[in-house]
Amino acid sequence: MIDRLLDFLTGREAPAPNARTDELQLSVAALLIEAARMDSNFDAAERATIGRLLAKRFDLAPEAVQSLVEQAESRVQYSAQYFPFTHEICKRLDTEQRVEIIEMLWKVALSDGVLDPYEDMLLRQIAGLIQVPDKDRGLARQRALEQLKSSR
Repeated sequence: MIDRLLDFLTGREAPAPNARTDELQLSVAALLIEAARMDSNFDAAERATIGRLLAKRFDLAPEAVQSLVEQAESRVQYSAQYFPFTHEICKRLDTEQRVEIIEMLWKVALSDGVLDPYEDMLLRQIAGLIQVPDKDRGLARQRALEQLKSSR
């Protein structure tokens, strides 16, 4: 927040993301990164999970995934709220697709083998912001857990 204020006062600007990057992709990537950062430990397992999820969801090549993640990390660093990301998701996706985003978030949160209370809180908050009912959020969590168990 202080960095943003200093940027404003000194005329510096946050790095602008590539204009060609789809805002939906950037919004989803930003929320996945937030989920990974919630427990203060953004590790390799979470990075790999985010990369796989983005590549699969948006049919992206590895270079495109890397660029998207870098842009999303920059965007998250300069954002103090989730609304721009959740608004884009609500605007562009139907209910079923928003549930898929919640499932992706659960996969990131659970990828390190531990569900931190802050991660759980974030998932509840984002589900509310993108209008995913509690029941669907819970079912998405179960699917993510089942997939995690079967992959180990």
